[in-house]
Amino acid sequence: MFATPAFAQTAAGTAGGGFDIAQLQTFGLPILLVILFYFMILRPQQKRAKDHQAMIMAVKRGDTVVMSSGMIGKVTKVEDAEVQVEIAPGVNVKVVKSTLSDVRTRGEPAANDAKS
Repeated sequence: MFATPAFAQTAAGTAGGGFDIAQLQTFGLPILLVILFYFMILRPQQKRAKDHQAMIMAVKRGDTVVMSSGMIGKVTKVEDAEVQVEIAPGVNVKVVKSTLSDVRTRGEPAANDAKS
């Protein structure tokens, strides 16, 4: 019977079938937020995980490591999934490699120690 001005504006804005800024805002903002979320949160986390994995795979005998518990020790033996760490003179413990949080100082290869 009679149309209110709000209905008339909505109908007039979409009647042309052309570009509508409201559609861009409706779909563009969520896409922009997903892209921002990826670059601010997911990508740095994946880089840290990749760096940690590379550090774990590079652990060798003689390295000083920090375990996730906070204990510091020297690697005495390296196996596939575990390392043996000396935490005190004569006290060796087996630790899963993934629980190592940091490698403080890198050990020298055995050939360099023999030359010295």
